[in-house]
Amino acid sequence: MCKLKISFQLFVLFSIVSVSQSCKNNTPLPDVLIIGGGTSGVSAGIASARMGVQTMIIEESEWLGGMLTSAGVSAVDGNYRLPGGFWGELKDSLINYYGSAEALKTGWVSNVLFEPSVGNKILQQIASKEKDLKIHFKSRLKSIVKEKDQWIVTIETPEKTVMLYPKIVIDATELGDVALRCGVKYDVGMESREVTKEEIAPETANDVIQDLTYVAILKDYGKDVTIPMPDGYDSSRFACSCDNPSCSNPNPKNVLWPKEQMITYGKLPNNKYMINWPVEGNDYFINLIGKSEKEREEALEKAKNHTLCFVYFIQKELGMNTLGLADDEFPTPDKMPLIPYHRESLRIHGLVRFTLNHIVDPYTQDEKLYRTSIAVGDYPVDHHHGRYPEVEILPHLYFHSIPSYGLPLGVMIPQDTKGLIVAEKSISVSNIVNGTTRLQPVVLQIGQAAGVLAALSVKNRTDIDKVSVREVQQILLSQGGYLLPYLDVEKEHPLFLPLQRIGITGILQGIGKNEGWSNETWFRADDPVLWSELGGMKEMYPYLEISDLDTPVTLNELLELIVMISDKEKLSYDSDISSIVKEVFTGFDFTGYEPNKQLTRAEAAVLIDILLNPFEKDVDIQGNYI
Repeated sequence: MCKLKISFQLFVLFSIVSVSQSCKNNTPLPDVLIIGGGTSGVSAGIASARMGVQTMIIEESEWLGGMLTSAGVSAVDGNYRLPGGFWGELKDSLINYYGSAEALKTGWVSNVLFEPSVGNKILQQIASKEKDLKIHFKSRLKSIVKEKDQWIVTIETPEKTVMLYPKIVIDATELGDVALRCGVKYDVGMESREVTKEEIAPETANDVIQDLTYVAILKDYGKDVTIPMPDGYDSSRFACSCDNPSCSNPNPKNVLWPKEQMITYGKLPNNKYMINWPVEGNDYFINLIGKSEKEREEALEKAKNHTLCFVYFIQKELGMNTLGLADDEFPTPDKMPLIPYHRESLRIHGLVRFTLNHIVDPYTQDEKLYRTSIAVGDYPVDHHHGRYPEVEILPHLYFHSIPSYGLPLGVMIPQDTKGLIVAEKSISVSNIVNGTTRLQPVVLQIGQAAGVLAALSVKNRTDIDKVSVREVQQILLSQGGYLLPYLDVEKEHPLFLPLQRIGITGILQGIGKNEGWSNETWFRADDPVLWSELGGMKEMYPYLEISDLDTPVTLNELLELIVMISDKEKLSYDSDISSIVKEVFTGFDFTGYEPNKQLTRAEAAVLIDILLNPFEKDVDIQGNYI
């Protein structure tokens, strides 16, 4: 239950007793409470604590990291060239642990592979350094209610039951369980094309979610370690998982890989193998959203058995009997992961809904959501529906190419529940877009942004939806995060910040494209800037008249425009503009300071950023200028 009516007097008395008991037991009273220590939960907790806000994470297991670690999906998908924010910090930590970036390229599905236990160890070490972060392991949410704008949260820890009164709650659960308890409106499954306006969406809505997977981590024991035949084993379920004699009728939509490539798909360091195989492998269709704990346990036992059957198939039918479940990865009796890999959850109705159209054509949409971006992604839309009984009626969404993109802030904020931020995979995106936003680097960034948003709400004493978009973005930039996924200016480059700031205003717009399997966006920093490309300035400065011709802009022409804007906006400078421009050219190592010099896009962006500072103009959650 999320709503409970009690008398005000009883509420006050109950609060005093509980607070006194918490203080007596030295239990911190967090300003920000994060329920779930998974991929987004751990990054949210660290981000919030680093801003000096008392933060607590409640985690049911002994591990941190969720799908990255506890679920065993330790082959990171995407964002290899966009190592922003906490994702970049984790990647650097893995490189330091294993000795080099090349040491992480052990399998062919990813450029970043690691042992799940190592990922958990690193995350635990990072989190332990944060003095304002408290983590309760082996603990679970018992109840969450709201009374007179005050959260009242009861948690069960191994030692005791604790009542907490956080200002902000972050739902970082795998399936959106907190949002569900609190009555947040949500969708499950695929929306219709009429609702999302996405051309590849189905004509009729359905409640089909992606397959989940119980991953297996195998290692080579150098001897026969074949497991007993699992109950209900049927080799035909896996016959065409790879090219082998038992495959007589392969699905023409699937690639029939050799067994050697199948097994090395997710090869990990130290001679281990991640088995998360989508082609007639260990994917399993089940919808657990809103189910009871008992129903989930029963269903997940079947999913786990399905994976054990696939392991047996690998050992018995493919002849790889020296590969067995690793005994040095998970602290579980059966050597299986602590949790399954959930690809999809419920999706809240947020202040905005991010659709495929916002990714493909960000600048032509009515909502300018790119201006509110707080994370970036570059993975294709990838849906797993291979085990759904009627898969043929669903759209084929296997590696559907898209440009890389920026994810908007408003997807984390529910429409009708104040004081709650929703992270992980339960954000307000379309079902189709979930196929790219569900990936680990994006979810790490979602968590980081959620932590920053929560901390600012606490520090500024304002509602979540009233927190400045630009303030959130500024902090993320200061933490090495990307707002837009430009590949031509990396975060260590001196031009990174000004180009990110100008790009997010839309004054100069990037170009998205696909190169083979790569989904990219480029600022085109070294290209000449054209008058037609400065049309974005009209939205910020409506009084401007700007040519729409594809002719180059010279230094003098841009400065005349800047002076006009400065006069209208009543901007002042510490010195004359020409002196500032000379310093800019020297400081950024630009060449050819001449009045008639044709400017590059990078030069124009830096001059606009320094002389006009348009990034300081805040936007609302839809991206409209305030």
